[in-house]
Amino acid sequence: MKHFTLLALLFLGTSLAAQEMPKAPEIPFRVVEDYLKIPSDMIMAEAVGVAINSKGHIFILNRGNHPLLEFSADGDFIGSFGEGSPIFRVPHSIRFDSQDNMWYVNSADNLVVKFDPKRRVQQALGRREEPWVYLTHGIERAIPPPANFYQPTDTVVGPDGSTYVTDGYGNSRVVKFSREGNLVKYWGDRGTRPGQFNTPHNIVIDAKSNLYVADRQNNRVQVFDTDGTFKEEWRLDGPAWSLCITPGANQESGDLRGEHRPSLQARSKRQGPRKIRQARQIARMVRLRACPHVPR
Repeated sequence: MKHFTLLALLFLGTSLAAQEMPKAPEIPFRVVEDYLKIPSDMIMAEAVGVAINSKGHIFILNRGNHPLLEFSADGDFIGSFGEGSPIFRVPHSIRFDSQDNMWYVNSADNLVVKFDPKRRVQQALGRREEPWVYLTHGIERAIPPPANFYQPTDTVVGPDGSTYVTDGYGNSRVVKFSREGNLVKYWGDRGTRPGQFNTPHNIVIDAKSNLYVADRQNNRVQVFDTDGTFKEEWRLDGPAWSLCITPGANQESGDLRGEHRPSLQARSKRQGPRKIRQARQIARMVRLRACPHVPR
């Protein structure tokens, strides 16, 4: 009888939790065949990032001979950028900030580069390894972490101009820089506890300055304030590869696996802040539309 009562209570608790779980809204999409008109003499390799600037132009970052391709909102080819530059040796991610500056991450060369709207380099965080130093001086003289990036993965710019970098495959941390590119702080190391990471792979920020970090190999998304204070985590059924977040007051965040959750600070006039932990919606076909930024 005791076992029956316990099972009944567990079932009741599960049922109530399921009833309280709000359904995330659908993200509409439609498939357009041959939407991007890629020139026939250009062969695009692995596409690792997609970004849209204020003009609605679509930028495809890939690991081919033409690393950055630009298209109009209608899919017409506009131009390419980065051919032959060592900066684009191993691209990993691309973003545009509110000023239309383009932020580009070169993972293998430990570089984060800011380009202005005219494609001029405005800022470079980190530095490329110099092959001749490694060949002639030995690896023991290389700058070890944490002074250097170790294969960074992504970046996001906050409303005050601060830059946050997920770093990355080698280091397991988030690094914060000032608007001028000066190091402010970093937090995190390798591990599974709150505030630790195993391949922080992607980062976004919401309208309330909450930072969401895709902690890929720990199968979770961690949420922090802009000073690195841990707020909460979302456990997932698999690796968190890439994140996106919608604009507007009631923001929705989602990962590459198609799981969408209301932002921590989504507000309603009557209820105030809402914390929704388990609002999941599996939508396989929405992956690229919901989260176009898909580095590997």
